Amino acid sequence: MLEEIRISSLGVIDSSVLALGPGLTVITGETGAGKTMIVSALGLLLGGRADSGAVRSGSRGARVEGLVDAGALPAFAEAVEAAGGDIEDGRVVLARNVSAEGRSRAFVGGASVPVSVLAEVAEPLVAVHGQSDQHRLLQPRAQREALDRFGGTSLAARLDDYRSCHARLEEVEAELLEVVATARERAREADLLRFGLSEIEAVAPEPGEDAALAAEEGRLGFADTLRTAAEQAREALSSDQDAPDALATTAAARTLLDGVREHDAEAGELADRLAEITYLLSDVTADVASYAARIEIDPARLATVSERRAALTALTRKYGDTVDEVLAWAERSSRRLLELDGTDERIELLRAERDRLRAELAETAAGLSRAREEAAVRLGAEVSAELALLAMPHARLVVTVRQTEAPAPAADADHLEARAPLRVGERWLRYSGSGVDEVELLLAANTGAEPRPLNKGASGGELSRVMLALEVALAGTSPVPTFVFDEVDAGVGGAAAVEVGRRLAQLARDAQVLVVTHLPQVAAYADRHVVVEKSSDGSVTSSGLSVLDDAERERELSRMLAGLADSDTALAHARELLEVAQAARRTD
Repeated sequence: MLEEIRISSLGVIDSSVLALGPGLTVITGETGAGKTMIVSALGLLLGGRADSGAVRSGSRGARVEGLVDAGALPAFAEAVEAAGGDIEDGRVVLARNVSAEGRSRAFVGGASVPVSVLAEVAEPLVAVHGQSDQHRLLQPRAQREALDRFGGTSLAARLDDYRSCHARLEEVEAELLEVVATARERAREADLLRFGLSEIEAVAPEPGEDAALAAEEGRLGFADTLRTAAEQAREALSSDQDAPDALATTAAARTLLDGVREHDAEAGELADRLAEITYLLSDVTADVASYAARIEIDPARLATVSERRAALTALTRKYGDTVDEVLAWAERSSRRLLELDGTDERIELLRAERDRLRAELAETAAGLSRAREEAAVRLGAEVSAELALLAMPHARLVVTVRQTEAPAPAADADHLEARAPLRVGERWLRYSGSGVDEVELLLAANTGAEPRPLNKGASGGELSRVMLALEVALAGTSPVPTFVFDEVDAGVGGAAAVEVGRRLAQLARDAQVLVVTHLPQVAAYADRHVVVEKSSDGSVTSSGLSVLDDAERERELSRMLAGLADSDTALAHARELLEVAQAARRTD
């Protein structure tokens, strides 16, 4: 519950404090005094759009603070703590600053937060209703939402089930559309992959084969040169023609040094090293001779290798720089081909799930419609009873719930087109994320009159009372602790105004109600009467807030009745009005 609102430099209000309490608080004042600034201040506290034009002329910025008793609001307290704010003695301060340049800052429990966070935290606290809400009530969506609120937790659970199923159906249908729409591209991709894999399979390359064949082709292509070089090398190492060779020369050097070993140990060491070289030369000579013997001139094998290399090169031009990369591409493509070959199966699975979800959605929609129809009867009866208390004894509100039929799709249709109708029972109906129902409020203002839509059958005053009656009927379903009505009694007067005040007082028994009004009949029912007073020093106009005592209330009601605060007749009328209101409150 709101305990206090502090306003600084907002519109015509320089600095004011509005102390609030339980029950009904009314705010009155002369035209232009700044009554609507109270509602504007609440709008800022609720995270509404900041308007630099609302900052008082000559001020650097405006500030609004709200003191909230969070003792009976555990969800609100949790939201404050989640935002980083502090709760002191069970109370929380919400604040909003608006600079003259249009910049805005928000605070929750002393913590600076984005305005969106302030809106989330404060939204469950206050329900504001103004004349603009009367126009909102004319919208089909607002009428459906009002009925759903009245339906309570049972209807809300059905609506949640419907929305969950509807969201899943939209996902499945979107995926199905995408898969079907790209089926041709997926088939083309699969054909290309199959062709590539068949090419690779026909060649059947082995890992590293390209490098091995390149080396073999080099040997075969230069076989004559390699054999000649090997034979000449073997001749140089060990000659068959009794020509000087490396083995003979090394052996002679070893013999010479070995002959003088006993004269110098170093000569012996050198002779031993030459012996090792002789053994190595013998081994190398044998290896070179073997290498020369193995080299064959094989034009057929060379042609085979060249042909094989050409086949591998054809693959590496398309699928990778090396045979290893070609094999990696083939592995990836095989996995992708398995996915693509499963497209038809995926389409069938999606179609089956879509059909199942549409059947489930139809069943859920039918249950939701039945719940709405039952709630519509109760809501119409309750609002009609409220209207009787608001000086409309013969008025009757009818809440209709109807569906719009659509042509049945062709027998071979796949239901892929957008907004395909939903089959509910034996009917094909249009549907949305909120169900298959269209809700409309109809008003029969007089006995025997046919119920007509609110925008055609209700005057401004009647529309105000319908909205108040609807809010009273919905009050038990709303967790909001504070209701604010901004001149919703516009267009109402006489006995109807008295009944509006009486009903607001009854609503205030279970909630905190704040009313901005110009009607003395409404103000007379207040538990607390606040007046917005305008003053001027000749150049600057400002307004302040004052809580009235009994004598001051009489003077204010006198002014509202006759425009004269000190008229004896008006004062007598004001006292009578207060006495009637207080007596009515005691008997209600």
